[in-house]
Amino acid sequence: MRRSVAVRLSALLATGALAAATGVAMSTSTASAATGGVTGYATQNGGTTGGAGGQTVRATTGTAIHQALCGRASSSTPIIIQVEGTINHGNTAKVSGSSCNTAAGVIELKQISNVTIVGVGSGAVFDQLGIHIRESRNIIIQNVTVRNVKKSGSPTSNGGDAIGMESDVRNVWVDHTTLEASGGESEGYDGLFDMKDNTQYVTLSYSILRNSGRGGLIGSSESDRSNGYVTFHHNLYQNIDSRAPLLRGGIAHAYNNHYKSLNESGINSRAGARAKVDNNYFEDSKDVLGTFYTSEAGYWQVSGNIFDNVTWSSRSGDNNPAGPNPTSNTSVSIPYAYTLDAANCVPSVVSQTAGANKGLKVSDGSCTPQNPGPTDPGPTDPDPDPTDPDPTDPPTGTNLSLTAGADGSSKADGTSYGNVRDGNLSTYWSPSGSTGSVSVKWGSATTVSKANVRLASGSGTIGSYRVLNHDTGAVLASGSGSGVISFAPTSLKKITFEITSANGTPRIAEFETYAN
Repeated sequence: MRRSVAVRLSALLATGALAAATGVAMSTSTASAATGGVTGYATQNGGTTGGAGGQTVRATTGTAIHQALCGRASSSTPIIIQVEGTINHGNTAKVSGSSCNTAAGVIELKQISNVTIVGVGSGAVFDQLGIHIRESRNIIIQNVTVRNVKKSGSPTSNGGDAIGMESDVRNVWVDHTTLEASGGESEGYDGLFDMKDNTQYVTLSYSILRNSGRGGLIGSSESDRSNGYVTFHHNLYQNIDSRAPLLRGGIAHAYNNHYKSLNESGINSRAGARAKVDNNYFEDSKDVLGTFYTSEAGYWQVSGNIFDNVTWSSRSGDNNPAGPNPTSNTSVSIPYAYTLDAANCVPSVVSQTAGANKGLKVSDGSCTPQNPGPTDPGPTDPDPDPTDPDPTDPPTGTNLSLTAGADGSSKADGTSYGNVRDGNLSTYWSPSGSTGSVSVKWGSATTVSKANVRLASGSGTIGSYRVLNHDTGAVLASGSGSGVISFAPTSLKKITFEITSANGTPRIAEFETYAN
């Protein structure tokens, strides 16, 4: 017998609005998006960079978000919108302009491109207010909470979807978000993460989807098969009735997700969809994989999954679960590189990394969460020559790293974190592989606005990096290569240089920091 999600909630989410002054603060420096960690299908079709290279804007209201979009030179001018506070119906109005097409009562990303929306500071909460992406491409949404978006009752927004994409959408990365409702359709809610009408090349990573009747879908009907190439990894689906997700046509890749309390069905592959399902942990759930509520079959390739207290119904009519012993009935070729965590550690890894305000921790396949942390940006002046560590335009003033301590998250044998702040270009730190992070730290808050990454002779090249305010998890800058990196002056006790991709093994001789 079906029970509403609302009945199973241990506590309802707060829905009170927090009044915030409408305003938008613009940084005097340009910025690049926190894209070092983009993964999955969002890396294909030219990649997803969001607002990388554009201006940084701070917004505390929905109206200010729309003002930032409308204030650009064009609808494709890159921009990073840093959001802090509660965004709700009371502070989200329509704004007009030649570079935007907005609406009241919803964050409208329509007919635009090259945008990053990222939560910063004490966090960003979109309360009863959905995010709608339509006829747009190259969008990043990171480190935000979207909650209690309704399609019926009051107030309503975005058709009841927390995040919804439709009509020729391409290249979207949604990362470290918390998407939640307080019940199912009978309580006025719809999907948490929906894609339809030709939406492709999307990644949902390190996110929480919970307390909803519907997790999300790919395709609005059995005939809407123009969607696909979607990756779901390191997400928590908890207390969801169905659609975790629902796939109609297209290809999806689900790996290292934790599914807990899927009450009616889980991954519903139908209408010719093909799903690759790797190293997930399914727990205390029912019919977690199969083709449900239709006679139009879908397909799956399974490996390495754990089914912990999962029950399976009998096959009959439109009900075709893959269990109790799921086996593959198709094969799916994945075009991008990825590293799997072992399924048995997925609950632990996901609990430490998924959701907003987790410091954007990620996993490298070792079952040990890494500590990057995201949300704030700035530009780079890369030095592409790894054998010439001296930048062409070095910062002035005192190298603050010389009086700092050092630590990190990965270290190759024979190298030391301390080598990056000893003033000696012949010593260096290298990660144990091609990725890792090194930090310099002070006993009291220190203002930093530039870094200079200098490579030792024989170094591999840095493919992509992020510079992080380790205190808050904010991304101060991201880019590629080495050399001078500028960002807004920031007071912090610890700053981290995180290598997210590289060719060969990088050798960081010095991680210099400067106030000016």
